[in-house]
Amino acid sequence: MPQRIAIVTGGARGIGAGTAKRLAADGMAVAVLDLNEADGAQTVAEIEKAGGRAIAVGADVSNSDQVAAAVERVAAELGGPTVLVNNAGVTRDNLLFKMSETDWDTVMNVHLKGAFLMTRACQKHMVDAKWGRIINLSSLSAVGNRGQVNYSAAKAGLQGLTKTLALELGKFGITANAVAPGFVATDMTAATAARLGISFEDFQAGAAKQIPVQRVGQVEDIAHAISFFASEGAGYVSGQILYLSGGPVS
Repeated sequence: MPQRIAIVTGGARGIGAGTAKRLAADGMAVAVLDLNEADGAQTVAEIEKAGGRAIAVGADVSNSDQVAAAVERVAAELGGPTVLVNNAGVTRDNLLFKMSETDWDTVMNVHLKGAFLMTRACQKHMVDAKWGRIINLSSLSAVGNRGQVNYSAAKAGLQGLTKTLALELGKFGITANAVAPGFVATDMTAATAARLGISFEDFQAGAAKQIPVQRVGQVEDIAHAISFFASEGAGYVSGQILYLSGGPVS
């Protein structure tokens, strides 16, 4: 079996970094893609220290020219990518009446357009290989979350994208699935706590009380699920949305 080549967008930190390291541990060569190439250096260094193979790549996932160039570079330096994790994301939270067009467009462009552009650029390599795994990062916010009309809409849109990709690409041996995390302890949730004027410890403790398993999610929890969807054995699982939120989603 050939070594699988994976691209993880937003791979410099948080869920992206954890996923990149997990896929490398699974035996894949990994391209750590982030807005600034230098930001991915730490993740790459950790993968290489553990005996893995990785490169850092800089690209704005909402820019089609940069995406095309990034995917071409990955193909040249590592090989044709057949695993894609669309994780890159930003938040611009606000209530509807306070939300600017720029806040809306920025979130839509990174999450939704970025996933579209990255998938379109990678799919030809997957079709050629007759094998592929696409994993999109949705969110519990897809079911609705006050103050996140842009983020919620983008994350719900990713679920529709995922299901349609599964229908279109299945005959080529390509699966498409999404993971939808609830509260996960990352820099992004720490920033939310800071914006609310709450310590991160208190913020996590408050969230844990509302979660059936009585704890918040960790990066490793999400990376583990992504690892399953990216695995050789998951070829009969496609078009699925897996909520990772410590309990049922109503």
